[in-house]
Amino acid sequence: MADYKQYMEELLVATAQNGASDLHLSPGNYPIMRIDGHLIPLSSKKILDYETLGGLVAVLLGEERRSRFLSEKEMDFSYESAQGTRFRVNAYYTRGRVAATLRLIPDSIKTIEELGLPQIIKVFSKLSQGFVMVVGPNGHGKSTTLAAIIDLINKERAEKILTIEDPIEYMFVPEKSVIDQREVYQDTFSFHKALRSAFRQNVNVVMVGEMRDYETMSAAVTAAETGHLVFASLHTNSAPQTIERIIDSFPPNQQPQIRNQLASTISGIISQRLVPAIKGGLAPAVEVMIANPAVRTLIRDNRPRQLDLVIETSQDVGMISLNRSLADLVRKKVIDMERAEFYSLNPAELKELAR
Repeated sequence: MADYKQYMEELLVATAQNGASDLHLSPGNYPIMRIDGHLIPLSSKKILDYETLGGLVAVLLGEERRSRFLSEKEMDFSYESAQGTRFRVNAYYTRGRVAATLRLIPDSIKTIEELGLPQIIKVFSKLSQGFVMVVGPNGHGKSTTLAAIIDLINKERAEKILTIEDPIEYMFVPEKSVIDQREVYQDTFSFHKALRSAFRQNVNVVMVGEMRDYETMSAAVTAAETGHLVFASLHTNSAPQTIERIIDSFPPNQQPQIRNQLASTISGIISQRLVPAIKGGLAPAVEVMIANPAVRTLIRDNRPRQLDLVIETSQDVGMISLNRSLADLVRKKVIDMERAEFYSLNPAELKELAR
């Protein structure tokens, strides 16, 4: 076991030193890092056999988590290396063998400026109540954007902030605010239970790491309705798709009610992609929807597909469409057209905008 622990440390050091976002440990492969969106094998290491992988995953799990992993077959948790670098780990089985993916969690929380995000996002940190969602595919910086907004509130306002995460990623240092961070399974049994108990904790701001089921979505909307400022992430691609996903996750007889609740509580949706830049690294392309009367009416009337048009025609109030953000990056020569088209939901319109 000691040898596996040392080998695990070597891999984690290599991941951090190479500026990788992820480390993949999968049977029959070299250890593989993801750097700027590309998979790079650590070919100086041996191909991972079942025994080595079992040893490495056992190191990550430790004694406490092992029995739960064996019964559930997959598990999310955080792991800290000997160097103090933190990782979000997903351990799982593939064809009857163990494997793991580790996401490096930066040790400092970057500001909205440092992340290259649009300044308009700061308006969401100034709200007293409402519901703000950060959406996008897996691995496109949703947690990082949420952390930047929460830390901005922490620096500027004296509030009671609660985060509910699986696992805890960024560690907040309280400044003006009081911050409680609760990890699912360790500090609470589920997102929705923690959300419900937040009503008894005199909380002002809540961050939900991920909305996975309709009980969590329902509790989040109710929290926003009862005077809280709620931030949450969701694996969707756009503002219209986000609204549809939330409403469709409810039983049909509850959908009219949740539609009305959502229309009255929603404050905004940030949808983002991290696009490989020409000079290396990743550049954020960001869609921003800010809830105004037109947005609320479309949600209430069950016409979410028309939200794209409102976003496109509401630049004057700070809204940004994903295509406009991509076109802007192309014009500034931050990303190339081919990459922009790959991430666009409407490549024909993108070409027009990028001229």
